[in-house]
Amino acid sequence: MSEILNTPTDQSAETEQWQAAGAQLTLLRNTINRLLIGQEEVVEQVLIALLASGHVLLEGVPGLGKTLLVRALANCFGGHFRRIQFTPDLMPADVTGHAIYHMGESRFEVRRGPVFTNLLLADEINRAPAKTQAALLEVMQEKQVTIDGEALPTPSPFMVLATQNPIEQEGTYPLPEAELDRFLLKVLIDFPSLEAELKLAAAASSGRIEQQLQQPVGLLTVEQLQQLQALVPKVAVDQQVLHYAVRLVRATRESAQLRRSAGPRASIGLLQAARAQALLQGREFVLPDDVKAMAIPVMRHRVGLSPDMEIDGETADSVLAQIIGTVEAPRL
Repeated sequence: MSEILNTPTDQSAETEQWQAAGAQLTLLRNTINRLLIGQEEVVEQVLIALLASGHVLLEGVPGLGKTLLVRALANCFGGHFRRIQFTPDLMPADVTGHAIYHMGESRFEVRRGPVFTNLLLADEINRAPAKTQAALLEVMQEKQVTIDGEALPTPSPFMVLATQNPIEQEGTYPLPEAELDRFLLKVLIDFPSLEAELKLAAAASSGRIEQQLQQPVGLLTVEQLQQLQALVPKVAVDQQVLHYAVRLVRATRESAQLRRSAGPRASIGLLQAARAQALLQGREFVLPDDVKAMAIPVMRHRVGLSPDMEIDGETADSVLAQIIGTVEAPRL
């Protein structure tokens, strides 16, 4: 049986599959980069989360294109896209849906909320109170919603992209640790370079970006995205690389610089993200550099600084960079 599976014809077909995936992803990445100018690293990390079937928390000051990024991704995807503007008066049923009783027909009808989609934008998620944020816990982890005792699955694929503003704290509610842990990556959007901002200003002021968003590209169908996601678990991970990923996560539990360390979900997420990074780079195997590159985005929202580090003005990124530097990477 093994000889049949390893015939040149099968190897050739598999190689063509990887090459086709690489070409598809390159086209997708370039298309989004033309809309979100100057944020190549951010685009790459969001695509990694999409491939790894994970959720993303986007954080940045207003005006850096967080919502534009999600709209650009939806513009390239043939699936369904929904948006929820989180506000202090938003109720859990406004997110998940609810059951309504029809008196004339003496029956209950389930009205599904906006979470029943492929791409969900939770805009300014930290403006809603804890009970509304908690409405996403089940669907983010299990990709289903329980309404009136019935478990209703969401469409596949399913991805939550949530945005939050780090500088304005009035009228906001911090995300609980249980919800933060359900995001595969926390992606930070910073100011673009001078050259990129010049291009962005020219494109946005002339209306070119909005015009392109009004014309869906549809580079990926639902089936094509599912095929790409199915390739991620097939990306090879050497045992030394696996041990390296787990040792990075466990190192946070031994650091006096942190009051809260990363749990097993971080180890799992780090390997998923590293596999997706390798696929996005056109490789069929994970390098230690893939793990190292994804370690901070995977763990920055899963750790908490000790009081001493906060007083010293350290950030989660700076402390994690120090911890990562203490863990020796394997040489393959």
